[in-house]
Amino acid sequence: MKNVVGFENKKYGLLGEHLPHSFSPLIHSYFAHYPYELYEVQRDKLEKWVKNNDLAGYNVTIPYKAEIMKYCDELSDTAKKIGAVNTVLKRADGTLFGDNTDYFGFSCMIAKLGIDLRGKKAVVLGSGGASKTVQTVLSEQGAKVVVIFRQGDDNYDNIQKHKDAVLIVNATPVGMYPDCPKSPVDLKVFESLQAVCDLIYNPAKTALLMQAESMGIKTSNGLLMLVAQAKRAVEIFRSVEINDGLIDNFTAKIADRVLNIVLIGMPGCGKSTVGKILSEITGRAFADSDEEIFKKTGKTPAQIIENFGVEEFRNIETEVLKELSKESGRILATGGGAVTVSENYPLLVQNSKIVFIERDLSLLATEGRPLSQNLSKLYEERLPLYKAFADAVVDGNRDARAVAEDIIEVF
Repeated sequence: MKNVVGFENKKYGLLGEHLPHSFSPLIHSYFAHYPYELYEVQRDKLEKWVKNNDLAGYNVTIPYKAEIMKYCDELSDTAKKIGAVNTVLKRADGTLFGDNTDYFGFSCMIAKLGIDLRGKKAVVLGSGGASKTVQTVLSEQGAKVVVIFRQGDDNYDNIQKHKDAVLIVNATPVGMYPDCPKSPVDLKVFESLQAVCDLIYNPAKTALLMQAESMGIKTSNGLLMLVAQAKRAVEIFRSVEINDGLIDNFTAKIADRVLNIVLIGMPGCGKSTVGKILSEITGRAFADSDEEIFKKTGKTPAQIIENFGVEEFRNIETEVLKELSKESGRILATGGGAVTVSENYPLLVQNSKIVFIERDLSLLATEGRPLSQNLSKLYEERLPLYKAFADAVVDGNRDARAVAEDIIEVF
């Protein structure tokens, strides 16, 4: 049994309309050694692209999973049943075989949650190609499936009539990078929820999943499904069998690789210095929110505070964090007071692991920091907030490289 496929002179890729957020090339690189690229194609050019591309196979995403079917010479039973194709194989004679590996991917996702759906209500948000796959899997597992449309008998305005649902699956793009954090529904109306799935994988935690977590409900984002369906697609592309055990393994590795590492802590604790060392060691891009604020306004944080007040500075800082935290796989150093604005937490945590660098007050730099003149009081106020935000705490009372190495070991 092969786990990884060898390289041949064949190319593969992902077809869609807007793909800047896609992790698919990274995922396929774990399973196989072949060129895999993104192909953004406008609807009016789809037919020409299908007939003239030089790929040996490709995956299909929003909005072409249903439309691509008419170009396929043969469909798998799964694709016929669902009414959507996400994997196309070009055979030696040039004919196209369409399959649906999302079915396998979502089945893995549901199995991981470990909930019994027989005879219970499951609400699916959205009615597109991905939704059709979800509906098929849930129905086959005995769930009573309700699909929420923008209009019709079951819509977002009357969704509360399904408050007895045990599972909600978001199969819409609402909340996807870069339009995040945003949620398609408020979970407070549901009284019997056991689990919430979001097919979105970027950001790692959508607003929907963050709300579910705060309510103590099981959650899953779309990364495991994406990895599992890619594994099955590679098997179709290359006529090989790949160990299912690699799905969890690669999902964890990819999650670690794409999540940001956000540094929080008191002003002068060394966040920027540690962040630059982390960037040097890991090869991840580094961003400092204070530096980005200067680029945006032409003024330092100290100048903004002195001229316009703390509240105006915090507003600017939140806007900057909103943009920085949408990205993936970077190192981000925040201002010391970022934790004092509750709105910043969902912005930072949606795509990141957060590290609190805890450093003794006597070692903090205070020059040019107007809010750091009464450190004891400031520290007393902020310490609970740092700990509430943080996924991990590291000892900052050492040289910056040692702190950076500790952070790498933690994650």
